[in-house]
Amino acid sequence: MNLCDLLSRSADRHSARTAVSIDEQHLTYAQLENLSGRAAALLAAWGVAPGDRVAVMLPNMLEFPVLYYGVLRAGAIVVPMNPLLKSREVAHYLKDSGARLIFAFGPSADEATAGAAGTNARVVRITAGSLDTLLAEHEESAPSIAGDQDDTAVILYTSGTTGVPKGAELTHANLVRNADLTARSLFALTPDDSVMGCLPLFHAFGQTCAMNAAVGAGARLVLLSRFEPAAALETIARERMTIFEGVPTMYASLLGADHDGIATSSLRLCVSGGSALPVEVLHAFEAAFDCPVLEGFGMSETSPVVSFNHPHKPRKAGSIGTPVEGVEMRLVDEKDGVGELCLRGHNVMKGYWGRPEATAETIRDGWLHTGDLARVDADGYYFIVDRKKDLVIRGGFNVYPREMEEVLYEHPAVAEAAVLGIPHATLGEEVAAAVALRPGSGTTAEEIKEFMKERVAPYKYPREVWILDALPKGATGKILKREIVRPEPERR
Repeated sequence: MNLCDLLSRSADRHSARTAVSIDEQHLTYAQLENLSGRAAALLAAWGVAPGDRVAVMLPNMLEFPVLYYGVLRAGAIVVPMNPLLKSREVAHYLKDSGARLIFAFGPSADEATAGAAGTNARVVRITAGSLDTLLAEHEESAPSIAGDQDDTAVILYTSGTTGVPKGAELTHANLVRNADLTARSLFALTPDDSVMGCLPLFHAFGQTCAMNAAVGAGARLVLLSRFEPAAALETIARERMTIFEGVPTMYASLLGADHDGIATSSLRLCVSGGSALPVEVLHAFEAAFDCPVLEGFGMSETSPVVSFNHPHKPRKAGSIGTPVEGVEMRLVDEKDGVGELCLRGHNVMKGYWGRPEATAETIRDGWLHTGDLARVDADGYYFIVDRKKDLVIRGGFNVYPREMEEVLYEHPAVAEAAVLGIPHATLGEEVAAAVALRPGSGTTAEEIKEFMKERVAPYKYPREVWILDALPKGATGKILKREIVRPEPERR
């Protein structure tokens, strides 16, 4: 089984059904299969051989799945890239992966061209309709020469929060099984479902849980080029969406948007991942939209799904649930019930592309060390306490930012929150918090500090609170703590 089989199987069974749409454009399963075959023929004509790497630097658009499955049908390896990357970052991806080609759209094509200088990668600019013109010159390829199940299908680069991005090698078997269990045992997808595609497809979450899961089930994937709460709500109502997948900031944004009178009753399931969903946001969203939210956990290195609050089991707010089928989880180096989360199973990557030492450091004795601190309750449900590297040690006491963020979200004026450690001369580290307020809300940093002081132990509450217009976020909407800048003293 390889990833291309997901599309071929659905094209045989549901040829006339819509596979993917955006705005007024759509492709049926038969059309997507045909175009991906033509893309494979195009790549072969350009000399792309099995095992070659091809970079796809596109936003959410119909061309993404066409090229994604086309690269795979040619037996090559997809290197998905964020279209917001700058030339320096592009150069790293291309040099590290050794990509032969990079497809880039619109404004990102200039950065791709600058980044490709000095590499062996050819830049193919994608504009409206340009791919159709290229593909029209090629007949659909012969039967797919996509790799065997143990061959690398995709190289997903990590976010680089702890250094330069590394490429996680994911096999066809990794990705097929992850998409299958997502569609079958977690979301119970059918061809009648419509999956909201506002997660970027170049990211592990959107790629597996939205695109590959929907395609494998013969469902409809409805893309948004960019997440905006008003547009998302309008799309849910107009397209009668049944599945919404998002990261925590998206749920907070939807809650803050004007949703009165907008028909969202078609939603039967919402899914949250990427980072921890604050419990207050989860409860408020479920109450406002009358739809259950399943929270899970995953990583680029794990295809990505590791655990979930399964639909047939009790849900626990704030928990990442229990392992998905075929995956084991455990804690190591426990102290006071908290340890590093480790896992093994069919979802674990081959390794980091061209980095055997980094691979050996991450995968030890068959277990992948996540770098996340977690605890497990008596029922086997896991709770992420924090990133191992985010832990704040204040005067010898451990402070978990995630715990403090949960309390901050209880404040009625707080829309976004991030807790981090800052250097301190005698304590080693001090606790600080950056927050963004809800529109129209009025409060002060001192009031927020007092709010926290009343609710947590004296060593835990933030001594500095910074009120910002918005917190910096990555492509998926995940808050990037490393980009939060401590304000100057006069502003504090």
